[in-house]
Amino acid sequence: MSQLKLVFLFVLLSNTALAADAVSPEMFTINNTWLLVATFLVFIMHLGFACLETGLTRSKNTVNIIFKNTAIVAIGLLTYALCGFNLMYPGGEFSYFAFSGFGIASPEGAAGLIEYAGGAYTYYTDFLFQAMFAATAATIVSGAVAERVKVAPFLIFSTLYVGLVYPIVGSWKWGGGWLDQAGFYDFAGSTLVHSVGGWAALSGAIVLGPRLGKYVQGRIRPILGHNMPLATIGVFLLWMGWYGFNGGSVLSADPAAVSLVFVTTTLGAAAGLMTAMLSSWAILKKPDLSMVLNGALAGLVGITAGADTVSVNSSLIIGGVAGVLAVLAVIFFDKIKIDDPVGAISVHLVCGVWGTLAVGLFSTNPEHQFMVQLLGVGAYGLTCFVVSLVLFLGLKFTTGVRVDHEDEYRGLDLSEHGSAAYPEFQLTSHS
Repeated sequence: MSQLKLVFLFVLLSNTALAADAVSPEMFTINNTWLLVATFLVFIMHLGFACLETGLTRSKNTVNIIFKNTAIVAIGLLTYALCGFNLMYPGGEFSYFAFSGFGIASPEGAAGLIEYAGGAYTYYTDFLFQAMFAATAATIVSGAVAERVKVAPFLIFSTLYVGLVYPIVGSWKWGGGWLDQAGFYDFAGSTLVHSVGGWAALSGAIVLGPRLGKYVQGRIRPILGHNMPLATIGVFLLWMGWYGFNGGSVLSADPAAVSLVFVTTTLGAAAGLMTAMLSSWAILKKPDLSMVLNGALAGLVGITAGADTVSVNSSLIIGGVAGVLAVLAVIFFDKIKIDDPVGAISVHLVCGVWGTLAVGLFSTNPEHQFMVQLLGVGAYGLTCFVVSLVLFLGLKFTTGVRVDHEDEYRGLDLSEHGSAAYPEFQLTSHS
């Protein structure tokens, strides 16, 4: 009888050990590898942003655009390593703010490996994936302030915003803070990344004012981008990178969850592209490529908050509505003379808000409530807009944020960098 008891105890302890370590080393490797692949895809999105913004702006500002987009990646990674990661994921119980110290250091042994996230990824993979998101939030601002912002003040703003503001407000949801406790949901960042960047883009565009010649005698003067093929390449790079952005946010290689997210992401983008094409064609009387490109991005931004929790049919509605909203928002901001050369505010802010609210309307999870989603949108909007406005105004009255008229007329490549992107084909006209 005593032997039977020993056997029973042995089986019980064995089952307990298996439950505690349910993921095999092989599955741990697969999970971690997928998240690293997703990280690389998100990294490629920075090339997409650079191509899109460069293509939609004038040739005389090409070096400036690429310079900012390149520097932001390094700023985002370094500030996130210094303090951002531990601001966003401080651990323990907190509501609005907590900080677990400077720098990053993986727990020793299995605690930083297979035991770190239940076998889904390692500590360092977690850091790198999240750091790419942080850099993306700052990149969104670049397009809205393009062609008239000084380089140094913009980089100062980016450092403060991505190093402090983004991780603190991000901790409210993804770090387990007060909005997470309230039931707010944002799967991959319609609000936490895109709207956070969009609110800063709006404040920057307001403080800087419109580009020279954009609004003349009460009329809107289109300022065309110089390379639409490059802008198109940028959108396809972003679309490709979004599979890592959303697919990686599953935080494992779970085939069912990743497959669903890939499908909702793809159909959301396609629906946004089509509705943007049709609505812009109806309003402008001609098919506008820039609207179509932004429509695809609008659909991607819109579906990002609920890509894992809405049905495939709902993803078509969410993306389709986002495409129309992007077109209407571009027209609206032009009418109120807020100059956004690439449509970043319309795509990332407006459609980020829509996508977050859409979770409350279309989620298959009954715990996701519209009013809680609205609370989150309001909290992020008020905080990010006010803080970014204060930062831009502070820079305006200290270092200055806008180049003078002559430098803007010459182009920021020459005035800010002393070089040209196309020196053999430099235009004599300063259009």
